[in-house]
Amino acid sequence: MSERRDRPRRAVDAQATIEDAQAEHSLRPRCFEEYVGQHKVTDNLKVFVEAARQRGEALDHVLFCGPPGLGKTTLAYVIARELGVEVVTTSGPAVERKGDLAGILTNLKDRDVLFIDEIHRLPAIVEENLYPAMEDFTFDYVVGEGPAARNLQLRLPRFTLVGATTRTALLSSPLRDRFGVTCRLEFYPPEELGQILERSARILGVALEPEAAVEIARRSRGTPRVANRLLRRLRDFAQVLGDGRVGLELARQALDRLEVDGLGLDRMDHRILRAIIEKFDGGPVGLETIAASLSEDGETVEDVYEPFLLQEGLLQRTPRGRVATPRAYAHLGLKPSGRQGGLL
Repeated sequence: MSERRDRPRRAVDAQATIEDAQAEHSLRPRCFEEYVGQHKVTDNLKVFVEAARQRGEALDHVLFCGPPGLGKTTLAYVIARELGVEVVTTSGPAVERKGDLAGILTNLKDRDVLFIDEIHRLPAIVEENLYPAMEDFTFDYVVGEGPAARNLQLRLPRFTLVGATTRTALLSSPLRDRFGVTCRLEFYPPEELGQILERSARILGVALEPEAAVEIARRSRGTPRVANRLLRRLRDFAQVLGDGRVGLELARQALDRLEVDGLGLDRMDHRILRAIIEKFDGGPVGLETIAASLSEDGETVEDVYEPFLLQEGLLQRTPRGRVATPRAYAHLGLKPSGRQGGLL
């Protein structure tokens, strides 16, 4: 009976996830003129894209590095649109076998963009077969077995591979060196996030007051994806609890209800910092130990939460492990005990 009652809720949650994904896609910039921020990256990309377009050639392979939600996927779509070509998207874990890669590559057209998200998670055998495809635009395939086996070399169209990774250190040197353009995306300042929010509000038809945009931007962890997600949730609060307008007071109340504090830290960020401080005397403590104490995956902690905590100076990585900084104690309103890894 309980299973039957849970089905409608799961259906609602799934529908909400689909709607959020559709909304996020509609908010993506379509060209460089609409893209806000990352000026060092976009200014160079404009030159490379325009030069490739004038020569009628494929753009050199591009690697985007940085934390999640900063616009790596969006830039891949922008590059394809600016070049006037199609974009084919996949992810590292989805390409499990050599045959999967062959099917993707042979269906590309000349100058198309192939976007591989989380490219550091490509299986080794697939990655090795990607090397000649990137360099010589060929793909070697063995047909048959034993003495009857023969090697076929497939000619590929000259395409552009755009790779995205949140963990540059996990990329092998042979793969990393084959990218002609490497770009690292940084967290956004609140001013640029405010511009993104204003654009998103116009697209969503939300009445967003400037003071509220500043407040949301300040609590968005320097990440456009987080800012847009918070804006959609505040739209819900404004629609149900207000007059449809997102003002400063409503923004503060709604963000507090969502457990997003003044620095943009959410409930999990607080749990991580409190675990280090209260369970392990402020550190140093290993990543896997922290993850185990929170019943969370270590990679999720490292990829999703740690970058912003490090950026804000709330956490330090040392050879012995993670250490909470004096600023973390001050932010949480806790008193240091004086034993924390030599930082206090």
